[in-house]
Amino acid sequence: MDRHTLDRQRRAARLAWITLGYTVLVILWGAVVRATGAGAGCGSHWPTCNGEIVPMAPSLNTIIEFGHRVTSGLALPLVLAMAVFVWRAFPRGAAVRTYAVLSVVFMIIEGAIGAGLVLLEYVALDARTARALWIAGHLINTFILLAWITLTAWGAGNRPLPRWLGSGARGASIAAALFGLIVLGASGAITALGDTLVLVGGLSPEEHALVETLVSLRILHPTLAFVVFGLVALAVWASRERPLATRIGKAVAGVFVFQLAFGALNVWLLAPLWMQVSHLLITDVIWIGFVCFAAQALGDRVVAREAAPVLA
Repeated sequence: MDRHTLDRQRRAARLAWITLGYTVLVILWGAVVRATGAGAGCGSHWPTCNGEIVPMAPSLNTIIEFGHRVTSGLALPLVLAMAVFVWRAFPRGAAVRTYAVLSVVFMIIEGAIGAGLVLLEYVALDARTARALWIAGHLINTFILLAWITLTAWGAGNRPLPRWLGSGARGASIAAALFGLIVLGASGAITALGDTLVLVGGLSPEEHALVETLVSLRILHPTLAFVVFGLVALAVWASRERPLATRIGKAVAGVFVFQLAFGALNVWLLAPLWMQVSHLLITDVIWIGFVCFAAQALGDRVVAREAAPVLA
């Protein structure tokens, strides 16, 4: 490989990691919007904010919501730039190109879901059951989006990308853990919605069916967390013959243990804003780390320049 091509690949990898970090920040700002009940800060208007392109006399909730819209809007051109850099740096058939395109597609879906939440008024203290389903779907798409960007960044660094065919028990255990992490994340998003409606909005379970359901399911998320931790540990054990993957997996498992304790503290302190945001940040770190682990555990010595089946 000539030096010019190598430099382009390094720039593509650098931009992909920047895109990943920026996307996480946008996600955290979205958590602030939900936790503060500021989702209706721009009313039911989209893409305008209360009928204005730029609000002239914004309230605090409007500033919070509008700030999230601006940062979210910048995420799309950033991921598009990442895809362009990757396509220029790697040849036709490179798996990393596929991941870059999927990143763009799911970023567009992410924006569409956000717009839908606003237009359908599933924001602020809305307590309709459909809102919980949209919130769960939003989180699932977010996780998949982060996976594609992570694999783009990982593969652009010419690291192994996942190959599922012939992976046997190792592949099955990793797939189960990935699925478990997605379900756990969705349940966490729904639990956080319940915290917002009860602790911020003061909604009573006796008066709102959704709130009653969320309160009754409160124990589900931490219980599920222990089950998923077991799946993660099993996946790491099944990949013990891959030294680097094992090191990554053990690091992820260690962060997971910390998250279990941090989550318990979050409940005990009645979910203050900074802990909710921190809890989500740790969740994203665990997910990104496990995706990297999966790529290393299921990959081989073939680098990103060659074609490989996408993670699905």
